[in-house]
Amino acid sequence: MDVRIQCVVVDAHDCAKVARFWSGVLGWRITDQSDDEVVIEPPEGSPEADVAPDILFVKVPDEKIVKNRLHLDLRPKDQDVEVERIIGLGARRVDIGQSDVSWVVLADPEGNEFCVLRPLPTSSTSTAR
Repeated sequence: MDVRIQCVVVDAHDCAKVARFWSGVLGWRITDQSDDEVVIEPPEGSPEADVAPDILFVKVPDEKIVKNRLHLDLRPKDQDVEVERIIGLGARRVDIGQSDVSWVVLADPEGNEFCVLRPLPTSSTSTAR
């Protein structure tokens, strides 16, 4: 197939605020912004540039109500340090029914859940959570 994912779209009540949060979390740059949409992309020249899909935040009038059907999983080098850094950017811990799991569930400023996974073992290329 000659197709790729161009962007992941996230509905947001305040798309600029949520885009700034995710820009800070990922270290990505805001590349386009209007009153109704904000795009973030990996830094120019980074390994992710032109490979990872952009994230497009689109203004919607309604608030988030239920658990996300789609979410991001982040894989940091140090889970504890990254969780605290992301909380400092405006995230909060949330309980979506997880029990004793190895990942931490957080929510962005508008309540969109995402997971911060453990680092992969250095000798493994597994994508296990």
